Amino acid sequence: MVFSRGLWQPPLPPPQMILVLGGDVERERVAAELAERDGLPVLVSGGSNPEYAHWLFGRRGLDQGRVQLDYRATDTLTNFTSIVDELRRAKVRHVLLVTSSDHMPRAMLVGRLVAGSRGIGLTPVEVPCGARCSPEGWRKVWGDGARAALWVITGRDLRSWAAARFGPLLEGARGR
Repeated sequence: MVFSRGLWQPPLPPPQMILVLGGDVERERVAAELAERDGLPVLVSGGSNPEYAHWLFGRRGLDQGRVQLDYRATDTLTNFTSIVDELRRAKVRHVLLVTSSDHMPRAMLVGRLVAGSRGIGLTPVEVPCGARCSPEGWRKVWGDGARAALWVITGRDLRSWAAARFGPLLEGARGR
């Protein structure tokens, strides 16, 4: 392909870790299989409770030193913003991103903006969600993309700032 990554940016190094976006224990199970197969460390952002996660990863022979559980995230944007600077300081340049197939478009948009701003590339690993799939609408995908872009520019999530200042206005407009 003429417009490959190599023309614009250097190719990514081999993956250095697995990042799991919490929300479904099946994502953690898939990550445990990948970690066992590829020998990569795992970071779970906003996942299952620690007892279950340690049991699941321990079953695959991953000691607690190879699995980091991080519960700071409250949504897709904070899955990335809460860890991206730590990853950059650790010189991580390439991450396997594990999330459900219906969440992957939004996760990749947000992740490419936030992690990409720190020189970290992402490779998607979709976890099939079957009958549980609920495709996300374009407003949700692009809304989070806009929040991510604003975070890259300002260093802050402006959603709470906007809600505090414009929430009453928006509530008033809905009531009409």
